[in-house]
Amino acid sequence: MDFYLINGGPRKKYNTTKLLNSVNDGINDELTKNNIDEININTIRLYDLDFKGCKSCFHCKKIGGKYYGECPIKDDLRELLPKIHECDAIVFATPIYFGDVTGELRSFLERLMFSKLVYGRESLASKKPNAIIYSMNVKKEVANEIYENTLFKNTEKYIEYTFGKPYSLKVYDTYQFKDYSLYENYMFDEKEKAKTLKEQFPKDLDSAYELGAKLVKTLL
Repeated sequence: MDFYLINGGPRKKYNTTKLLNSVNDGINDELTKNNIDEININTIRLYDLDFKGCKSCFHCKKIGGKYYGECPIKDDLRELLPKIHECDAIVFATPIYFGDVTGELRSFLERLMFSKLVYGRESLASKKPNAIIYSMNVKKEVANEIYENTLFKNTEKYIEYTFGKPYSLKVYDTYQFKDYSLYENYMFDEKEKAKTLKEQFPKDLDSAYELGAKLVKTLL
């Protein structure tokens, strides 16, 4: 079975990466428990790739064209996108910057999904289990007020159109700096952040693990 974990965060060892590592463990353990030996879990860190967003060339929409339903742009996504469309399940993960997914993930989603979009009817993409994980340093009540009907709803709407309804994991009040005293930061209480890191984040990692296992169970 082939799984793709798409890391839209820039930090190699922080929250988004840790959450995807837990998803990886959940997938691997559930597949092993079901005696499935052929396991391919591919983690893609978007900040390591050279690509841009959709260029609106519309080759993917040209009836009978060479690239109908595919993105023709020759960069690091050219060979990757078809592999993702052919895989068994996908997980997207991103921190929230300026009230949205990161620019890297946004550009990636444009390239991944627009080529399969057909105006007025069902997507050309194959449906598959999928999920999106958001990590953010605001509390749950704040996120629900400002993101629920904008960021979360809009992003998941297009993922659902393309691949099917996503599982969604939202991780709140994350720890942002190793040492809060070194940075200007007037909105957050370091002691409260440290408490959340100690008490809540391990639970979030467990939820990410269970999410990975759930994707496998959906396939079996």
